[in-house]
Amino acid sequence: MHRRLVALLAALALLAGCGANVEQGTPKPIGGDNPPVAKFTTTPADGATDASVTAPVQVTVTEGTIDEVALTNPEGQAVAGKLADDRKSWSSSEPLGFGKTYTYTGRATGTDGKPVELKGSFTTLTPASQVRATLFPGDNETVGVAIPIMVRFEADVADRATVEKALTVTNSAGVQGGWAWLNSREVHYRPEQYWPANTQVHVEAKLYGVPYGGGAVGKADVTSDFTIGRNQVVKIDNPTHQLVVQRDGQTVATYPASFGRDDDPELTTPNGTFVVMQKFEQFSFDNPRYGYTNVLKKWAVRISNHGEFIHENNDNAGNIGKNNTSHGCANLLEADAKAYYDSALVGDPVEVTNSITTLPAQYDWYDWQIPWGQWQSMSAL
Repeated sequence: MHRRLVALLAALALLAGCGANVEQGTPKPIGGDNPPVAKFTTTPADGATDASVTAPVQVTVTEGTIDEVALTNPEGQAVAGKLADDRKSWSSSEPLGFGKTYTYTGRATGTDGKPVELKGSFTTLTPASQVRATLFPGDNETVGVAIPIMVRFEADVADRATVEKALTVTNSAGVQGGWAWLNSREVHYRPEQYWPANTQVHVEAKLYGVPYGGGAVGKADVTSDFTIGRNQVVKIDNPTHQLVVQRDGQTVATYPASFGRDDDPELTTPNGTFVVMQKFEQFSFDNPRYGYTNVLKKWAVRISNHGEFIHENNDNAGNIGKNNTSHGCANLLEADAKAYYDSALVGDPVEVTNSITTLPAQYDWYDWQIPWGQWQSMSAL
């Protein structure tokens, strides 16, 4: 009996020693200590870099509902956002800054009643360059029916398709048009036919943060709201020596004129549909090649960057209405030039026909020199 008692006590001691080792290890989970079921998901993810500045920040929760979410910039200011009605998601509603770190915090309650905390941060992209864009016509302008909408960039745009997708035009007449890239820094929009008179036009270039290619992005959004004025078209039929002004298809004025020379393709007033670009009460004309500089003329209306104007030239009164003797401009008598000047809007079309030559489509603004089918092919989309 004595030996059996000793053996039993030894076995009990051994079991006690094993029990001590178990207590020093990781305890098995108990049913009440299961992890919370609610889970946060964020876009951009915690620790992300080069995040978009325009894509909304998204916070979602599964197996629960969101109690609160806050997204703050490096200055500690809150970024605007909205919690969904079902409290399953939150989304930011304002663009972010370049090269900044944003911090998000929040709390949700799971379907098991347990709270879950949200903490994290991400950093937005730092672009190689920010490219500024300008938009024409500007706000509150009233312009003619041939006006093109122009977006110009201060650097070359490599990804034209992405940029073009950020451009929208709406108007009160429901007219459809198209964008065409004239070069790597300039894209224009026009309809197939002239704009309807009195149309209200709204343009949005949502370019902030848009990738232009090569690490460049858009610096800012630009918008414009402008009005198409009355329909006024100037018609120049070179051999007639008359400049005709029409409104809504009806002739409202006919002025005797002298156009560019009929015997010299370099000096004639060329065929084409031009657009009133600028107006000057007085303008200095210079062309040293033909022996004149600082020739001042009144009521000058530029219709082409090739050098064509409609302007006063009383010095050529003997030929006005009789012979074409200018170097490409439309010469009018002073009273007629003033009357036309007062009637003209930037954006009015000037249609020239029956000249000995046609101007190539290369001198701004040459939008209406390009046939509609070709214009459409100049889109990047």
